[in-house]
Amino acid sequence: MKVLVIGSGAREHALCRSLSLDPDVTALHCAPGNAGIAEVAELHQVDALDGAAVSALAARLGADLVVVGPEAPLVAGVADAVRDAGIPVFGPSKEAAQLEGSKAFAKDVMAGAGVPTARSYVCTTPDEAADALDAFGAPYVVKDDGLAAGKGVVVTDDIEAAKAHAGACKQVVIEEYLDGPEVSLFAVTDGVTVLPLQPAQDFKRALDGDAGPNTGGMGAYSPLPWADPKLVDEVTQSVLQPTVDELRRRGTPFSGLLYAGLAITSRGVRVIEFNARFGDPETQVVLARLKTPLAGVLMAAATGDLADLEPLRWSDDAAVTVVVASHNYPGTPRTGDPITGLDEIAAQDAPHAYVLHAGTKREGDATVSAGGRVLSVTATGEDLTEARDRAYRAVARIRLDGFQHRTDIAAEAAEAARTA
Repeated sequence: MKVLVIGSGAREHALCRSLSLDPDVTALHCAPGNAGIAEVAELHQVDALDGAAVSALAARLGADLVVVGPEAPLVAGVADAVRDAGIPVFGPSKEAAQLEGSKAFAKDVMAGAGVPTARSYVCTTPDEAADALDAFGAPYVVKDDGLAAGKGVVVTDDIEAAKAHAGACKQVVIEEYLDGPEVSLFAVTDGVTVLPLQPAQDFKRALDGDAGPNTGGMGAYSPLPWADPKLVDEVTQSVLQPTVDELRRRGTPFSGLLYAGLAITSRGVRVIEFNARFGDPETQVVLARLKTPLAGVLMAAATGDLADLEPLRWSDDAAVTVVVASHNYPGTPRTGDPITGLDEIAAQDAPHAYVLHAGTKREGDATVSAGGRVLSVTATGEDLTEARDRAYRAVARIRLDGFQHRTDIAAEAAEAARTA
């Protein structure tokens, strides 16, 4: 099977790494890719938002399957162009991808499907936003209705900061604050059958102790030893399957990866948000534990054959990923700094720990930073304690001027599991 992956982040590196280990994959391509992906796939230059260009590349390569990684190409309709060219594609249509592209659309779908979520208001004027903020009170939750690269949500006790964020957006969704721990649950779907993966937890805030601004994610871990063993089945039945059924009923079937961001509240599970693709950094730890070859799973979703797939097989090991970010992330990150120490990780920590590239590029013989989140260091172990020890040992080998990372990824969960 020849596979083409579209994207250039750590999520796409994780996908490419898993696909490169799949014996059914005979050729692996990625566009545009990054310095790390180049080690496992052949790279091609393409405008990831140009559906015609992507489908033309897939046809030229003779791709049997195209995997569209990021949200922006999905919302732009790239999967539609590939599908129209007669090539199987893993990723929802432009219309179905509005589940991530518009918070208001997602709320409407959830209402139609009877999916539990936070009460909310869609606001287009400062007066409407002020009234909604007053109705819910602090903490204030203000979400840009459109795509914002993981930075469109403000959760704050500061009413002026909440109003300022609302005022900077064309349309916002203001909703009640949901208490309780957050969980990410992915599901592969062909538009009818829903196949849940293993849950993970990520860390959105930039600093230890969940302090600092929201980011695209600073780390993640899986499994969740504290979670109810029935959680996956419950969410599949109350959230994932009803959402897929509702989208199909509307004539916009969702095929690809449905990501549910959940809050485990005192009143039960509530949906915080949906994404229409694999989430970053949760993908890194979920795929690290998946034993079933990935290509067949993605192809079954793309061709409507998920119901015939054998049950997924999972490792009992734990996985932890720690994001290494540029100086000043998530503000205006500094780029162009050389990155060293990666060879040491490959030599001394593999196969239990490895590096997935996000914002990197090659300059001559050097790898340099090229974005806010630069690397994801992922490690596995018999339990969370061993996995996080291995991850942080590898992080300590990295040399990147001014880089930052959280030191508490999975720490609380590991300690709780150790003392249970």
